[in-house]
Amino acid sequence: MLLRRRARMLRWLVCGRLGPVWMWKALLLFVAIAFAGQLLGIIFNKSVQQASSSIFQSPDAQGPLLGSCQPHSHIMFLKTHKTASSTVLNMLYRFGEEHNLHFALPVGYQLGYPLPFNAHRVKGYRGPRAVEFHIIGNHMRFNKPEVEKVMPADTFYFSIIRDPVSMAESSFAYYKEVAPAFRKALSLGDFAEDPNKYYDPRLRNNHYARNLLWFDFGMDHNANFSLVWAHRGEAMIRQTFKLILVSEYFDESMILLRHALCWPLDAVVSFSLNARQQKSSSLGGMTGSWMGKAAAVAGVRTSNSLVKTPPNLSLTEDQREKLRQWNSLDWFLYKAFNQTFWEEIDKFGRHRMKQEVSLLRTRREDLAQVCLRDGGKPVEAHRIRDKTIRPFQSGLVKILGYELQPGLDNATRIACLRMIRPEIQYKDFLDVKQFPQAHGIPAQPGQHVQGLMVAAGGNYLKQDSSKTGDRGVGREAGGWSAEERDWDRGRLMRNNQTLIRGRGKRLR
Repeated sequence: MLLRRRARMLRWLVCGRLGPVWMWKALLLFVAIAFAGQLLGIIFNKSVQQASSSIFQSPDAQGPLLGSCQPHSHIMFLKTHKTASSTVLNMLYRFGEEHNLHFALPVGYQLGYPLPFNAHRVKGYRGPRAVEFHIIGNHMRFNKPEVEKVMPADTFYFSIIRDPVSMAESSFAYYKEVAPAFRKALSLGDFAEDPNKYYDPRLRNNHYARNLLWFDFGMDHNANFSLVWAHRGEAMIRQTFKLILVSEYFDESMILLRHALCWPLDAVVSFSLNARQQKSSSLGGMTGSWMGKAAAVAGVRTSNSLVKTPPNLSLTEDQREKLRQWNSLDWFLYKAFNQTFWEEIDKFGRHRMKQEVSLLRTRREDLAQVCLRDGGKPVEAHRIRDKTIRPFQSGLVKILGYELQPGLDNATRIACLRMIRPEIQYKDFLDVKQFPQAHGIPAQPGQHVQGLMVAAGGNYLKQDSSKTGDRGVGREAGGWSAEERDWDRGRLMRNNQTLIRGRGKRLR
């Protein structure tokens, strides 16, 4: 009897005070499901983290065997305009950073462009071969004698070209407010119909409007076309450059470059950088970029408050042919080196090339899935949450960038960040790394800074040249100011001892 009463009391307490039994059963079931979901989530996250952290150390990172060659570490890349050269430079930056190589960096962001290159434009330059530089690749107008003062004798020279019509389309979009010839034209088709109507060779920045490849290679882009002159220019390039890549066949170019440099596959896997949005922006985006500074020097109004007309890039076939004639020197170079490019592929083996290109593209897709948000789709700069990797905007088009996948482990994040870091930010990053004291960062004991060993207390000790390959390196002297870095011809003439003094004089 007593037991029955206690049982009824217990049921009354449970059902009346603490709720019905079905509610407790539902609560227990919910807790069990939540625990199982959390456990599965931990297992899933660990598997993703393990996959992402190991992808850069996987056998696929090396690619097909290269034989007994030794990797090149002395490299000169002539960074031509509007040819996917920013993507190539990113590869050089990554390789150099990963292997602690020294870059021949500009004081600003270009090596004196559009003036012919001068060795004193390199930050930390002390005289011919005084400091061992491994890689040089920022924009310059090629000047071989001056480059040879900076780079060792065994340097591998290469560059990249593009169909001049495609270059003209891209140049018109980027430089419409910088090049007077483009600025005056209503559209690219309008310019193509009669280039001489708009083009004045005496005006600054009009080099963007005619034979830009020829100009970047250091030759007279306004010369009248003749086969003798064209063949002479071709021969000068062939004499110096061991490999000329073709932008339209970028992946095949990367395979040839990989084998020429004896680099692993991951070194030439890339995501397209500095690419423009195909649909033009209605607003100018030049403020804050070096293009904006260039426009200011050229006297171009770039106020963001002004609504700018998107560039009209449409062309008829007849206008495309007229652009080839207008850029006849570039068109000659493109045809000549495009033929050489395919001859190199024939030597390499077309079937073998097809296989290696397939591996490269698969590897790119794999890295994009690990590194990039939304599977690697490029996005507009203002949509990128991390402001430090937003690409600078220039011209009347939007420059796209990437977002990193969240939740990456530190090692994977660093490797992925290298692949998407925009050119200007990457140059600044390397500048701080090579010249920490110039940025107010004390050098650490044991750190190598331009051929000097930093001892305890921050004092510089000159290293034995037999160990470093350097000759008589002294303490770094000041360079040009930021305002002088790229466009001020007069100040450059006064500061650069290897240039003839005075405004308007030619380089030696």
